[in-house]
Amino acid sequence: MQFINNLLLDMELDPKLVEYLSIIIKTLLIGLICIVANFISKKIVIRLITRIVTNSKIKWGQIILEREVFRKLSHIVPAVIIYSFSSTFPTYQSTIEKLAIAYTIIVGLVFIRSLLNVCNDIYQTFEISKVKPIKGYIQVVNIIIMTLGFILVISNLMGKSPLILLSGIGALSAVLMLVFKDSLLGLVAGIQLTSNDMVRVGDWIEMPKYGADGDVIDISLNTVQVQNGDKTITMIPSYALISDSFRNWRGMQGSGGRRIKRSLYIDTSSITFCTEEMIEKFIKVHYLSDYIIQKEREITEYNTKNEIDRNNPVNGRALTNIGVFRAYISNYLKNHDGINQDMPLIVRQLAHSEYGLPLEIYVFTNSVQWAVYESVQSDIFDHLFAVAPEFGLRVFQNPSGADVRKMAEESSNKALSGERSY
Repeated sequence: MQFINNLLLDMELDPKLVEYLSIIIKTLLIGLICIVANFISKKIVIRLITRIVTNSKIKWGQIILEREVFRKLSHIVPAVIIYSFSSTFPTYQSTIEKLAIAYTIIVGLVFIRSLLNVCNDIYQTFEISKVKPIKGYIQVVNIIIMTLGFILVISNLMGKSPLILLSGIGALSAVLMLVFKDSLLGLVAGIQLTSNDMVRVGDWIEMPKYGADGDVIDISLNTVQVQNGDKTITMIPSYALISDSFRNWRGMQGSGGRRIKRSLYIDTSSITFCTEEMIEKFIKVHYLSDYIIQKEREITEYNTKNEIDRNNPVNGRALTNIGVFRAYISNYLKNHDGINQDMPLIVRQLAHSEYGLPLEIYVFTNSVQWAVYESVQSDIFDHLFAVAPEFGLRVFQNPSGADVRKMAEESSNKALSGERSY
């Protein structure tokens, strides 16, 4: 760029003014070259590469374009140009070269980070990514590369060897351990979670301590993101999944059935032996006819064989309404379209409590979808609550305000009728 100086001197200008003007003109000219080069790289080269990648239908081309890998790399062009023209300013050449190199390193770090993100995005297109995610490892590599890049930038600006800074960092290892404590814990936890297959993206987990109850949507170095049923996002530290307990519903989701375990509380005062009228009524019930016929035959044979006097209902064997109801529930569930017949199906009595006699239904639906599961469960208990009175049974519940008012009205009516009769 010596011709600029010569051109200004030929104009017979003051030498000092020529010096300043030449610096300004050279700076503007280099800036203009940088702008033009940046424009060419972004508007022409990048568009050309984008068109080639799009038309070639490369499998992962769209991921590379979305991450703007080539666009970030194009920022290195102005730095190269400035470095090449640094000799134009001999006084500031060393400083300009250092700044250009530092900028080049920073652009390189951004490019490498973007490239690592592309690798993670491509990896997530494979099914194995749900079982063994690598996002945590990529974040560790990012931290290492960014740390080394920072050291290179500082050593370049100071004009010292990077080994000197590395030796100084070795002395600060205790401080670094404290600063990167969560990252180191997250790295160890991520390795354990992955190697032991404790949690995957897509798993439904419960962790009440952190208010998490939903699907895992992301596993990173420091956190595991869980989308709850209400679509809120809960962030759980990765190491918490190792140190604390949590429930993973993956086993249920892969089993093909989800468990229903719920009880009906029967008022014990409504439990009684079956009368002849009740047996005649039950034998006409579709799910009970075979059971009643078989049980009546067994009971009659037993009582006859042992010469039991059935005038007293306490003697011998007899059907009870709670036993018949339990058999009805069992047969009803065996014929229900929403119940998985290949998994355990149990209707049992639990220990009596102040709320009555628990009659527990323990079965599995044939669908693990939440909405289907709740629908099947509700249908079953809708039916059982409605049919219980047909067996002479009452489902227990604490007295409500309506019950208290009804009792008061009945008591008042009895008192009034007593006064009238008097």
